[in-house]
Amino acid sequence: MTSSRTNPEEPTGPEGLTGSAAWELLLPAASAPARARGRSIQAALREAVRSGRLAPDTRLPSSRDLAADLGVSRGLVTEAYEQLTAEGYLRSGRGAGTWVGGAVRAARPRARDLAPRSPGARADFVPGTPDLSLFPRAAWASAQRGVLAEAPHEMLGYPDPRGLPRLRTALAELLARRRGVVADPERLVVVSGVAQATALLGFVLRARGTRTVGVEDPGSPQHDALYASAGVGTVPLPLDGEGLAVGPLRASGVRAVVTTPAHQFPTGIAYSARRRAQLLDWARSVDGLVFEDDYDGDFRYDRAPVGALQGLDPEHVAYAGSVSKSLAPGLRLGWLLVPESLADEVVERKRTMDLGHPTVDQALFARFLERGDYDRQLRRCQRAYRQRRDALVAALEEHFPGAQVTGIAAGLHVIAELPEKYGRQEDFLERVASAGVAVRPLSAYAHARVDDAVVRLVLGYAHLSPGRIRAGVGLMAGAVRP
Repeated sequence: MTSSRTNPEEPTGPEGLTGSAAWELLLPAASAPARARGRSIQAALREAVRSGRLAPDTRLPSSRDLAADLGVSRGLVTEAYEQLTAEGYLRSGRGAGTWVGGAVRAARPRARDLAPRSPGARADFVPGTPDLSLFPRAAWASAQRGVLAEAPHEMLGYPDPRGLPRLRTALAELLARRRGVVADPERLVVVSGVAQATALLGFVLRARGTRTVGVEDPGSPQHDALYASAGVGTVPLPLDGEGLAVGPLRASGVRAVVTTPAHQFPTGIAYSARRRAQLLDWARSVDGLVFEDDYDGDFRYDRAPVGALQGLDPEHVAYAGSVSKSLAPGLRLGWLLVPESLADEVVERKRTMDLGHPTVDQALFARFLERGDYDRQLRRCQRAYRQRRDALVAALEEHFPGAQVTGIAAGLHVIAELPEKYGRQEDFLERVASAGVAVRPLSAYAHARVDDAVVRLVLGYAHLSPGRIRAGVGLMAGAVRP
């Protein structure tokens, strides 16, 4: 097929578009099935304007000429011109022809990946990531097939913002059995991880007049931004050897505080029984709230995990957890158990935030819990992570004699304090970074800048095989060998 527009005097370039040029842009669309041809021509013309292939103020061929070039009815081209003129992509005037409008600013479409990673690292000890290769794909796929085969049509509608009753019931049983919480399914809310649980509580507390929330120092760097998004400020509160220091907590004047009592992040300590009792005494005395982030409470390697703080006083403790460390953070699946006095407000805020968590995902996880698959996954992860922690401790003893590993044997990271002979922390970090080792110092999680003379590292290990752990520690040692 050849173009019927061969007039050399026909306008081209920024002032005009030859029929042959338009034909080349739109020919694939004109070859679409008859019923879809009109929509295809419109879409192709729209994309040509968006991408800049048709520049602003370019004159288009008449509908009669373009229809002849494309071998389609004039009505399809006229309809396309009229539709895109109504949308602002084209402009036209009586007797003045049709032109590309000036409202569109061409931009090359691209999708960037902003997922947190350590690009180019030869060894990555940044904490927080589980071993994603342990995700139980076969069991998850089996559960998904079962859910899709059995799900009633009604389940695909808008859900209860708290979550499917089936999942809340299964979660309540799991949390009571494994973490010792007082778990009422009516006060459980299925959320998109602990981050959403934090934001939900922040919005509710802000609506009640709370302006500041206490946070552990050092602690998770995410809390500040999450509470700020809800209009709530944070007050850093120091730790001692038993947990959150009670004196500064009382002096701060806050009535809500975020804690990680089972395995404090990042120091790795477990709150003592005495400190847990003191923290609850404080909450009762000010009619306050303790937000318990149980981010890795299932992973204790030297003994059975200590039960959750919430089990001691469910009316003054809000409890949150997720599958981010046990399955995968990409699932965005967690839970929030709230005191009865906050339940209605939290549920209403959840409703306005997203109308509820995806129902198929909820039903899938409920089935996973009910069939015992989640318990098996936890046991599998516990075995793997215990082995990797042992490998890391042994590698530190070999390559950094005299290094001290502090904190309890739990979770997905350790704290390592190196002997003074390895120099100041700032110099150490520069040298290992030059060798391609990604690592975080303990001071990175403190609110105030700390210039440590002694090297204190937070080393994540769950995402690394024992072999990669040993190689990474060796690489780090080689970079800083005195």
